[in-house]
Amino acid sequence: MGTALTLQRPAGTAELSGARKVAILLMALGEEASSEITRTLPPEDVEAISFEIARLDRVDPAVMEAVLKEWKETETAAQFVAEGGQEYARRILVKAFGEQKANQILKRIEAQISETLTLAPLQKADPRQVAAVLRQEHPQTVALALAHLPARQTAGVLKEMSPELGTQVLFRMARMEKVLPDVLQLVERVLGSGTQISFTGNSMSSGGPEAVAGILNELASGLDRDLLDRMAGMDAELSGSIRDLMFVFEDVIRLDEQAMTRLLREVDTREMALALKVVSDPLREKMLAAMTGRARDALLEEMEFLGPVRVRDVEEAQGRVVAIVRQLEDDGEITLAGAADVLVG
Repeated sequence: MGTALTLQRPAGTAELSGARKVAILLMALGEEASSEITRTLPPEDVEAISFEIARLDRVDPAVMEAVLKEWKETETAAQFVAEGGQEYARRILVKAFGEQKANQILKRIEAQISETLTLAPLQKADPRQVAAVLRQEHPQTVALALAHLPARQTAGVLKEMSPELGTQVLFRMARMEKVLPDVLQLVERVLGSGTQISFTGNSMSSGGPEAVAGILNELASGLDRDLLDRMAGMDAELSGSIRDLMFVFEDVIRLDEQAMTRLLREVDTREMALALKVVSDPLREKMLAAMTGRARDALLEEMEFLGPVRVRDVEEAQGRVVAIVRQLEDDGEITLAGAADVLVG
């Protein structure tokens, strides 16, 4: 058994290990609070912290005060990040502590970044159930959770939310860089044990304009444009970046002849006729040029037969065609290199 020791150091905490800091914190909080906290920790962490507590006989008040101060600062910073993102947290912390101290606090959190976030229960849930769990939460909390779900599922969740909330969520997701472990724990606590969410492992960069573009591609039916237009009112440059990354129906014109032919085999005549009702002349001409004479005549006849149609119906048909393009990409039959380039496999 190790010899108990008295920890007497200067007020700083830089030389203390994470396990020792937690051990000191738990000693300061008392048995009841400590037992509540340790019940939420992995067994290996409890073992390491218990070892440190067993080794400590007495902690210098100055050291304990420094640990408590660091814990409070970290918790406060994590809360700010959860509410409004890292830049928001930085602004608040600079006002409270000054530039140098604010940078120290954020750097301390960043040094603890984890790499993976497991949201298995939510990933398996129906989008309506996920929306019901998240709908009343702060948009930043929703963004943190949805950033780690598949794009198609996130799109389904957004369909169940109001456009106002959806815009706020996507805006925060687009500005997201990396998720801090303290923030993940906050999200876990906010959502509650009922969701059985587990945050483990190392850091994961989630969100960003590319991720939001992928989600919007899954939405279609006009909602993608609505949300993107709403975001443009918040940040035109960011919205433009997302728009450039999206694959929209007009991007079908970038398909070469082989890929176009492959696509046409997957879309029935009426669906394509509806999708082509409101498109640029070059796209319509390229689509018709890729068809055989009989198929082209059938398509033109169907377009004439349709007569006037609702714009919403056209957008929904175009969205379904884009979904087929995406499925062909997923199946490895064509390769999309972004909106600016399309390659056939």
